[in-house]
Amino acid sequence: MATFSVFSRLSYDRRPHSSFFAGQFLMSAPIHRLSVDELVPMVRSVLQTETDMIANMANIAALLFETLPQINWAGFYLWKEADRQLVLGPFQGRLACTRIPLGRGVCGTVAQNRETLVVPDVHAFPGHIACDAASESEIVLPVVAKGALVGVLDIDSPVKDRFSDADRTRLEEVVSLLVATLEG
Repeated sequence: MATFSVFSRLSYDRRPHSSFFAGQFLMSAPIHRLSVDELVPMVRSVLQTETDMIANMANIAALLFETLPQINWAGFYLWKEADRQLVLGPFQGRLACTRIPLGRGVCGTVAQNRETLVVPDVHAFPGHIACDAASESEIVLPVVAKGALVGVLDIDSPVKDRFSDADRTRLEEVVSLLVATLEG
C-alpha cells in the first residue's frame, strides 16, 4: 500500500482501529525527527485520502510538531472575516493565544500581507505577541485558497534563527498541498 510505504519507517503500531489513519495504521510511538525535505512526502500521503480541512490541519500540525527538530509549537490560526481576526485552530504545543487581530504580531501581519514571514528573533519583531515565553524564532505562512484567506500556519522554536530558506521553501510546499485539498 502506497501510504504504508511512507509511514512504515516512522514507528507505527499496526493494530487495526475503528477510525483508520494512514492506511489503517495508528501511531503509538514518537515519530523520529526528520528534515523538512522528508516531511513533504509524508504530508502528501496524509492528504491524499482526506478532504476535511480541520482533520488535515490537525494532522499537519502533529506531523510538524513531532518530526521537525527544535520546535515548541506548530499549528493553524483560522481567519474569521466577520470578526476581522484569526482564531486558534488545530495545533500541537502549549496553550496558545486564542484570537489575534489582523495586523497584530507575526500571525496578524502575515494574514494582512499574505506573505510568509521568517522571524529569526521574535523579541526584535515590533508588536510580537508572546504566547509562549520560550519561543525565540518563528515562521508564519499564509493559507490562501481561491483568493481568500483561510488562515495561517504558525511554527515556533525555542532557538533563535531556527528557520532557514530551505525550511521556508518546503513549508510553503506543505501549505500548497493543503490548499490543493481546499480548492478541490
